[in-house]
Amino acid sequence: MGNSKILGTGKSLPSRILTNKDLEQIVETSDDWITTRTGIKERRVAHNDEATSDLSIEAAKIALEKSGITADQLDQIIVATVTPDMAFPSTACLVQKELGAFNANAFDIEAACTGFLYGLVIADQFITLGTHKYTLVIGAETLTKIVDWEDRNTCVLFGDGAGAAVLGPANQGESGILSFDLGADGSKGELLRQPAGGSRMPTNESTVAERQHFIKMSGNEVFKFAVNVIKETTKRSLEKTNLETSDIDVFIPHQANLRIINSAVKRLNLSKEKTFVNLQKYGNMSAASIPVALDEALEEGKIKKDDIIALVGFGGGLTWGSCIVKW
Repeated sequence: MGNSKILGTGKSLPSRILTNKDLEQIVETSDDWITTRTGIKERRVAHNDEATSDLSIEAAKIALEKSGITADQLDQIIVATVTPDMAFPSTACLVQKELGAFNANAFDIEAACTGFLYGLVIADQFITLGTHKYTLVIGAETLTKIVDWEDRNTCVLFGDGAGAAVLGPANQGESGILSFDLGADGSKGELLRQPAGGSRMPTNESTVAERQHFIKMSGNEVFKFAVNVIKETTKRSLEKTNLETSDIDVFIPHQANLRIINSAVKRLNLSKEKTFVNLQKYGNMSAASIPVALDEALEEGKIKKDDIIALVGFGGGLTWGSCIVKW
């Protein structure tokens, strides 16, 4: 049994930019209020005719090109999203069709903002066991389509985008995924949810009138959970591969809130120079957050060969996860 490695990454972002100044015209808020509490300055917003699959396909094509793998070589496509094009068929099947990747199985997973890491670990397991050779993992969201633009506490946070990674087998002794930690606590699910639209609360006139199809979040509770779990899951992943926090060269956390990131980095005793942050440009893109950040860190030359990368996420469920990668 070997391990898997990331062969190529890609991202796709809507062209439409919504700044904090723009939001001042939509809801009672201010650029200063948003920046101080979140670190976000702007976010991308999908056009009305732009769906999660559209962003996924574009990011996938770039990742495939960078990896040198063709669509017909893929064994598997995994899309992590809470905003699929529709309940079924899966967004992954829509991506498969457009890529022409008909040798691949395809399915969606839903672990909210931790979704990409869940997908990464699933792909790693198939490749490590030797049952699959190449897997495409995508984290993609169009969250602005389920944001309540009358709720100033949540509508300022979220943005749209997609990030993708192609995984394949690593040669003996090569770089790759070293360890991971995944977890969930369903007892805290009420803290971050979209109440209506499923079998518990099917869509009807009442659910629409009561605005139950939008994101609902208990911000303070999620904040406290996130700061604690980032430290704990990172430590667990490091312990599995006999590494210390000081061994991390690049720390890429879920891009939800700058205060959460800074608090977690302080608890881990990591330097801010090792931490990659791009949420000021994109806000919280849920499952797309980490793969987009990883792609940008690579583009900007922040990641070098043999660097130890820590990818860490948390989100609705509540869920969490971390993954240690040697580049």
